Amino acid sequence: MAKYERPLTGDFDRVLTYLHDGILEGSASASYEDGSDYAAGEIRCAVRVYERYSAFGSNRVSLNLTLVGNGKDLFLTAITSGGSQAVLFKLNTVGEEAFLDKLIELAEEL
Repeated sequence: MAKYERPLTGDFDRVLTYLHDGILEGSASASYEDGSDYAAGEIRCAVRVYERYSAFGSNRVSLNLTLVGNGKDLFLTAITSGGSQAVLFKLNTVGEEAFLDKLIELAEEL
């Protein structure tokens, strides 16, 4: 499992769309699995789950993206999982890290 968190500033919908599109365009095998949206007054929360094939591990890895916003103040959390073929402990987290690296690249461009 790999994790990335970062405060952001901007328009919630534009940032969410930018990250969503960038993740899907970043890998030929990336897919959007499902998501959820919640709003309470000015507070918004979007959860998105993506998967992609990791050739290095010959398996699929997932990326969970959560974006919380209060006006222009945003907070991004991304957590990857999967990719390991070990039974008792994690080996080979390369696929997870590569998936997360793409999201980090996108977030750092904002």
